[in-house]
Amino acid sequence: MQFYDLLEKITKDNKIHAKWLNTLSFMENAGARKISACEHSTNVSLIQLKHAAEEHRHAYYLKKQIGKLNPDFCKTYDNEELLGSSATRQYLHALDIKTCRYLQNNLSLTKEELKYAAYLFVTYAIELRADDLYPVYQDILTKESHKIMVKSIILEEEGHLEEMISQLNDFSADWKSHAEHILKIEERLHDQWLKAIGQEVFN
Repeated sequence: MQFYDLLEKITKDNKIHAKWLNTLSFMENAGARKISACEHSTNVSLIQLKHAAEEHRHAYYLKKQIGKLNPDFCKTYDNEELLGSSATRQYLHALDIKTCRYLQNNLSLTKEELKYAAYLFVTYAIELRADDLYPVYQDILTKESHKIMVKSIILEEEGHLEEMISQLNDFSADWKSHAEHILKIEERLHDQWLKAIGQEVFN
């Protein structure tokens, strides 16, 4: 199943489309909360604050877009209002746990350093994924002259990715070799997530 075909199918049904937007909103919100949870008690960078704030704004923006389809759709993040709810809820959490395990086994880090390293690598993986996902979604929306738009999110996600690479360069000269392992973990979780959504949408 191609991602493009899946999104084309999703955007043709307002109720499924609303669930898709809600699913993306849930994931952006979960990402923002993860970033905040990874903060040091006192040593919090401006980039980290900015990033958490922007992810929260993306969650709000996507949720607000649902109103263009039907103001009564997807008022909560309950399972029945998400696509692939189990895989959606597990995605980021599983990536975080598996990344922490990998970093713990391969780098000598204190508890605080591990928390920060996990934030860097998990966010990097998610930003790379967002750089793939949102432009494909926007391409379909543009083609269909849809009233939903995600162009503003695309621009900010591109900025986030540059910031993550800059922070990873400061963190370790060898970060790319570790990132390769973490990106493979993310790819497996992403495939499971898409498969779960596809099973619902094409059922």
